[in-house]
Amino acid sequence: MKRIYNLLLGVISNLYHIFQLKYFKVSYSSFTINGFMAIRNYGELKLGENLIVNSGKNNNPIGGDVITRFIVKEQGKLIIGDNVGISNSTIFCENSIKIDEGVYIGGSCKIWDTDFHSLDSKLRGTINDLPNTLPVYIKKNAFIGANSIVLKGVVIGENSIVGAGSVVTKSIPSGEVWAGNPAKFIKKINL
Repeated sequence: MKRIYNLLLGVISNLYHIFQLKYFKVSYSSFTINGFMAIRNYGELKLGENLIVNSGKNNNPIGGDVITRFIVKEQGKLIIGDNVGISNSTIFCENSIKIDEGVYIGGSCKIWDTDFHSLDSKLRGTINDLPNTLPVYIKKNAFIGANSIVLKGVVIGENSIVGAGSVVTKSIPSGEVWAGNPAKFIKKINL
């Protein structure tokens, strides 16, 4: 009985995601989505080949009670490369976020290219509330540890690692490990 339930759930999940991808005009090739995720694309969203997404508390071995979300606003452009893995994370794009091939994004990460609100308290919440936005770029084979936050304007270099629970406020060169809040250099990676 459990086998039939899982098979039926998988079919429903695939149909739901295909509907979302078509409805929100997402460019995609091949993907695997374990669980249910939320997609809201009002700009440009491109998903590379062999994307693997884990979404939901039963679909990630390290846990996490959130689902994976891709949210792209009207002027946003989110490009995800080939062979990328993402677990229970939220990517919110108002400007530009590019994720190169081979990147892994651990459970419950947040990647934002915006402040969401003005820094000026007199404008916050008004019609003139225009947040600062800057592109985010995560280069080839980078790894972002669970529960990390990547903020606007950050470039994470090739083969770099962000330690779990880090808040990345500035760019990380290629081949380095950074961790902490705010994330700081830990060591170089011998490649």
